[in-house]
Amino acid sequence: AEIFLPTYLPHVSNGQTHGQEYAHSIRLDGDIILGGLFPVHAKGDRGVPCGELKKEKGIHRLEAMLYAVDQINKDPDLLANITLGVRILDTCSRDTYALEQSLTFVQALIEKDGSDVKCANGDPPIFTKPDKISGVIGAAASSVSIMVANILRLFKIPQISYASTAPELSDNTRYDYFSRVVPPDSYQAQAMVDIVTALGWNYVSTLASEGNYGESGVEAFTQISREIGDLCITKINAGFLKFFVNGTCLIGHVLFICRRVLEAAKKANQSGHFLWIGSDSWGSKISPVQQQEEIAEGAVTILPKRTSIDGFDRYFRSRTLANNRRNVWFAEFWEENFGCKLGSHGKRNSNIKKCTGNCESLERIARDSAYEQEGKVQFVIDAVYSMAYALHNMHKDLCPGYIGLCPRMSTTDGKELLSYIRAVNFNGSAGTPVVFNENGDAPGRYDIFQYQITNRSTEYKVIGQWSNQLHLNVTSVCSLPCKAGERKKTVKGVPCCWHCERCEGYHYQVDEFNCELCPINKRPNANRTDCQLIPIIKLEWHSPWAIVPVFIAILGIIATTFVIVTFVRYNDTPIVRASGRELSYVLLTGIFLCYSITFLMIAAPDTVVCSFRRIFLGLGMCFSYAALLTKTNRIHRIFEQGKKSVTAPKFISPASQLVITFSLISLQLIGVFIWFAIDPPHTIVDYGEQRTLEPENARGVLKCDISDLSLICSLGYSILLMVTCTVYAIKTRGVPETFNEAKPIGFTMYTTCIIWLAFIPIFFGTAQSAEKTTTLTISMSLSASVSLGMLYMPKVYIIIFHPEQNVQKRKRSFKAVVTAATMQSKLTQKGNDRPNGEVKTELCESLETNSKSSVDLVKSGSTS
Repeated sequence: AEIFLPTYLPHVSNGQTHGQEYAHSIRLDGDIILGGLFPVHAKGDRGVPCGELKKEKGIHRLEAMLYAVDQINKDPDLLANITLGVRILDTCSRDTYALEQSLTFVQALIEKDGSDVKCANGDPPIFTKPDKISGVIGAAASSVSIMVANILRLFKIPQISYASTAPELSDNTRYDYFSRVVPPDSYQAQAMVDIVTALGWNYVSTLASEGNYGESGVEAFTQISREIGDLCITKINAGFLKFFVNGTCLIGHVLFICRRVLEAAKKANQSGHFLWIGSDSWGSKISPVQQQEEIAEGAVTILPKRTSIDGFDRYFRSRTLANNRRNVWFAEFWEENFGCKLGSHGKRNSNIKKCTGNCESLERIARDSAYEQEGKVQFVIDAVYSMAYALHNMHKDLCPGYIGLCPRMSTTDGKELLSYIRAVNFNGSAGTPVVFNENGDAPGRYDIFQYQITNRSTEYKVIGQWSNQLHLNVTSVCSLPCKAGERKKTVKGVPCCWHCERCEGYHYQVDEFNCELCPINKRPNANRTDCQLIPIIKLEWHSPWAIVPVFIAILGIIATTFVIVTFVRYNDTPIVRASGRELSYVLLTGIFLCYSITFLMIAAPDTVVCSFRRIFLGLGMCFSYAALLTKTNRIHRIFEQGKKSVTAPKFISPASQLVITFSLISLQLIGVFIWFAIDPPHTIVDYGEQRTLEPENARGVLKCDISDLSLICSLGYSILLMVTCTVYAIKTRGVPETFNEAKPIGFTMYTTCIIWLAFIPIFFGTAQSAEKTTTLTISMSLSASVSLGMLYMPKVYIIIFHPEQNVQKRKRSFKAVVTAATMQSKLTQKGNDRPNGEVKTELCESLETNSKSSVDLVKSGSTS
């Protein structure tokens, strides 16, 4: 099914589609609903509220909340028998837009006055009851959290942020329902002051971006510095950078500011002149220092202590379009992540490749695209768990021994829940305690980095930590060497120089800092230091996919051989002669080839085998249906001619029938030889069919270079003969039962058509070549078995077990036989309109009249 972008995706909740009501939000039902605010998109331009998708800060954090809710709902010890649901909104990184969106959270608390509203029929209005939001997770930016906190406090809805660090939010008189699992910038400012003091600096120039984050951060730094009294602080503008003449410390609070300031210093040729100190917005990012390494050398940066969550990595890497439909923005993420487009509604232009979205396709997160866990994922998970533990403790106190929500918690009291939030104390996802002080702030824990240039590389190295007091190692430390198959990677929150990260998926270690993707025909070796060839397999004779069709084919060959031997032995008996001996042997040859092709399809592919496959793949069916078509066409022409005159039609002799049959077969052979000339047969190795998530299970499949389309085209001519034969079988269905097997041929063709109609969806619905081969060979064997069983087994039965019936029956003239068939048809048509007996009498009289005018008997084979 085609997967559309979020604009076109309906919200799905418990399998129900609710149209566009939740087209830009995620809603999962639960006993208790938590709100979520995430910057899924950046700010839009020119009056548009939302811009480009934010893959890491938006989708990673959003999925972290869904992951945490899933874990909590599965935990039998946390909120047992109570399910958490979510309502997640996109803030688009804009405070005013987020305020509009957050009104959704308070709808349930606003009473709607419908006294002045009437429906068209005079009835009072019915308002849909919105979800009651017990608490909100978010937002990210401090400016957004400030705006949202102002409205949430009016309705007493607790809020826990995972990224807002502005000191202003610590004011418990204005933001009393706001809490956060990240430390406020006041702690960061204290850590910076301690660093400056420890390094012996006495002159500091500060620079901040506009907004609560930057301005309040610098203000906190300045205030704490004044208390010490030993620092001289100057607030400067980036445009004045060229006037600096003394050693300076810079506090850059936004990534853009950091980079612009470094660029200005480089243009001013001030390399080595400044000493830089950066906040967590600089942290350990590479982008601010790219192409400016010499200017940034020695910079000291600070970052809240954090670590990657392995469970989330496994969860996010397993996300696909098929298993993550609850995230309405995931399709857009998929396009951005893999550089492709989804169907006709994709936002990307038509020149970009189309996404497959297939679970077994090459589009896998972290295996075939870059992936690194966003730094705030840990805090999102901790924020959700903080809310869950508060609800759990509240349930224990208000509903002791009660399974599920008791009446006291059916409508959660926000003020009471807030008291439980401020009292939580548990080990978070990183193993560190999660607690809140009286202002709702988390304790300050930071890692101190320094940007260093060595002979081999440039990297951030951890030189200390801060947790209420500074622990600084000015000589730095080094990590232990990484193991084989692991690359060195600078990590946030690990007290060492690098973090050893294993090369995942089909990547191998190129050098100590990089992993690269192996070629398509290779996979990483055991220690992931090099690539090795992927083992090549083929369909084996002992495989279940081969045993079943081979068994059927052997039985069919034995049965066909038995029929051929019986017909040869009793070649001159009336039953064999009446069945048309020449065409019967051609038809039996085709049936034999249909069974025999099974062994060619399972045999180990090489040039010879692939050549024989092309020749005999459709030849057996062509033999069978060319002979049957000739038979049915002959019957049809005889009776059509007989209605007009007593003269037999042309080309009904056995020799003529053979010429027609082999002419039809020659067309199949000509097509095959043209195929040989255009595309000579050869073998290929398909490495995509069994390219599994685990490289050690990957296999290349040896097969003939015959595409599914080529295979169907090869069988297409035979299928055309089969359909044409079926049409003639329908036309001759009124022929007397004893005339040249018309009705058995009809039943044979009807059944065969059903078999091949079932074959097509089964064949194209299977992904593995072994399954396709089994489907094809069994279908051919079944169609051959139908022809053999319906057309020849009854004759063999009479020949062997009832020889007394294998005698010459009374011969009738050509005209008499045709007249009988015509009158039988009329009898059927008139039977519903005449009294019983009248039609039968008319038929008998007509037959007697025609018997008197009988002409010479039709040659052997034209009557039974």
